[in-house]
Amino acid sequence: MQLRDPRSVKRVAVIGAGTIGASWAAHFLGQGMQVQAWDPAAGGEQRARDFIDNAWNAVERFGCVRGSSPDGLSWHDSVESALQGVEFVQESAPEKREVKRELYQRIDDALPDGVIMSSSTSGLIMSELQAGRAAAARFVVGHPFNPPHLIPLVEVLGGRDTAPEAVEWTLAFYNAFGKKAIRLNKEVRGHLVNRLQAALWREAFDAVNTGLASVDDVDAAIAYGPGLRWGVMGPFRLCALAGGPGGMRNFLEHFGPALEEWWSDMRDVSLTPEVRADLSDKAQAAFGERGIAAIAQERDTLLLDMMEALAKARRDNGYL
Repeated sequence: MQLRDPRSVKRVAVIGAGTIGASWAAHFLGQGMQVQAWDPAAGGEQRARDFIDNAWNAVERFGCVRGSSPDGLSWHDSVESALQGVEFVQESAPEKREVKRELYQRIDDALPDGVIMSSSTSGLIMSELQAGRAAAARFVVGHPFNPPHLIPLVEVLGGRDTAPEAVEWTLAFYNAFGKKAIRLNKEVRGHLVNRLQAALWREAFDAVNTGLASVDDVDAAIAYGPGLRWGVMGPFRLCALAGGPGGMRNFLEHFGPALEEWWSDMRDVSLTPEVRADLSDKAQAAFGERGIAAIAQERDTLLLDMMEALAKARRDNGYL
């Protein structure tokens, strides 16, 4: 398989330009690339351009290539047109297997030679999506975290028919252009991080549903507690620290029995229509008059400050 130097990519396609796709476009534009976008939704171009314009201050603040501009976005009226002449493809279509399967046929027919197509799917199985496609060896998963123009993490893995060198190339590409890409070694629904999040969400929903704590207090419990540590390092290192000088072995010996007891007490959470309505009502009551846009603005403002501080501390102390 002939693949270009991943650091040389200058022109990318964004296929599907909703919230995730438009955020990807903002990231790639900030990296000095030309972005060719397509989305079938009516009014999609204006929404995407508005998103990028609103995100641009954050893109510039977080660091972008000199001379980069939202003007590097071009809008196309077909998948085939958007793929012409590109060197990488980021697909961010709706999270529906049949929608992606149909779209992948069109991508397959028009994908330039030697170009990787990376899917933003948050939990679908690439082996099922790529099956039967001529370019299946160049189809990978590159799952970002919302919003991709701010959050560095990308999960990368291949399907059954993906060539190993395509996975290696995709990891190198993301890491060369401002991302922190991690490799997953096998396919599972939800990949890795969404499964970790889902475990927390299960307990958060159960806590509110059973009256253990309010929406506000559950949110505060994470934001002002373990969430601060999780922004610095992951669970294995934090567990080892909790074990003191004995590290991970001591942690497991001392806390293992308690963990097993807590796990055995955790319930399956069934999101029935009644539970969904109750959780939604309680969340809305906690949010008050603040809309989703205001909450998103708070998230992005705090994220930028925190990420800048962490990046500086890591650079200054050699923790890269």
